[in-house]
This record gives sequence, C-alpha cells and structure tokens, in this order.
Amino acid sequence: MESRTHPKTAALGVIRAQPPVGAPQAAAAPPAATPNTAELSHEFRLANGRLARRLRQEKAENELGSGQFSALGVLHVHGPLTLTELSEFERVTPPSMTRTVKCLVDAGLVARTDSTLDGRKIVLSTTDAASEMMTETRKRRDAWLVQRVAKLSPAQHRVLAEATLIMKELADS
Repeated sequence: MESRTHPKTAALGVIRAQPPVGAPQAAAAPPAATPNTAELSHEFRLANGRLARRLRQEKAENELGSGQFSALGVLHVHGPLTLTELSEFERVTPPSMTRTVKCLVDAGLVARTDSTLDGRKIVLSTTDAASEMMTETRKRRDAWLVQRVAKLSPAQHRVLAEATLIMKELADS
C-alpha cells in the first residue's frame, strides 16, 4: 500500500524526520528543507489539536461538554473566582459563561457563595464532587501521555522539552 502525503505535510520533512513513537530507529535521512512559517504554523495547529482531542478522551466519566469541563478545570486549578474572572480566563463573554456556570451548578459541581469583599458579587468554587472528577481526569490523562512519552528516544525527549517551553510561550502570548 502506497503512503500518501499531503503537499503541506511533505514540506515539513523536518518535523516528520522522527519515526513514530515506539518505531525502530532507522538511519538518519538527509535533512529536508525548512518549512515556511505558514506551513509550520498550520501543521503545528493540526497536530496540537489532534493531541488535545485525544487527551480529552481520557477523562472521568461525565456528561460535561468541553466548555463546561474547561471552566470547571479553571476553577479547580485557580480556586474561587467571580463570573467575570472566570470569563476572562476562558476568553468568553460573561453571558456565555453564565450559561456554562448554571449547568455546572445544576450538576452539583460548582457552588455559588456571596463575596466577602463585595456583597454584590458571587464567588464560584468547585464542590468536592468536581474536585474528585478533576483529579481522576488528570490521573487518566497523565497516565496516557506518560506511556507514550516514555517510548521516545532521548533526542525526542529533549525536543519535546524544548517544544513544551515554546508552546507555553505561545499560549501565554
């Protein structure tokens, strides 16, 4: 069976030069042309999206949508927040976050309490059930990824460590 490569992917031979995780190491191929920024950005976005989708599959059993789960994760990691603060973290409008939070409150995963600093504000926090769900999800996702990263070569480990720093910079920009 002949392998087909998309033209943009073919231009990214530098990225594809590494064999798949767990595959036997072959002799080094000659270096491919460096992809242009647009091609690299496109392929990076696709690969990042595929990995994110795959990791999202590794979660505790629940009926939450991805937006609800993301908002719950922010509350779990960053502690109690107002609706406005949560909206800013998630980069969505407050009315959109209001709908998300209502679903989480109805599911018993988020609690609303009056702010001690400003009686007009409501503070959102996770319940014990939400904390258990988030901890279980983190364990499942970490276990899935650790199994795969453990199969990387030392050189791939170094590249992944460097790429992780770059990804953090991109995410924070």
